[in-house]
Amino acid sequence: MTHIQIGGRIVTQITVIEAEPDKQNEALALMADRARFMARQPGFVSISLHRSVDGRRIVNYVQWQSRELLQSAHQSPDFRKEWGKFDDLTDQIDPHLYEVVQVLDAG
Repeated sequence: MTHIQIGGRIVTQITVIEAEPDKQNEALALMADRARFMARQPGFVSISLHRSVDGRRIVNYVQWQSRELLQSAHQSPDFRKEWGKFDDLTDQIDPHLYEVVQVLDAG
């Protein structure tokens, strides 16, 4: 389950993907397939996929136990096997690691 807290040891990667609106659903389906693979990898905590209502963007919010385990999962040949197709569906992929600095909730 996604758990966001300041000072946590969880690694957060947020990736913003841009795609043409007519390719968003196919790109999202491929990402959902890759997310199911990643969920079985060591260090997995959570993955949340979001799509923009204008059809142009997908945001992938990933949480992992460590940077090294996340990198290892990304380098897996099984993860990479369909990546060429994903490149054909997207215009830009922008992944970055983030640190949580503030959390506000209704609780």
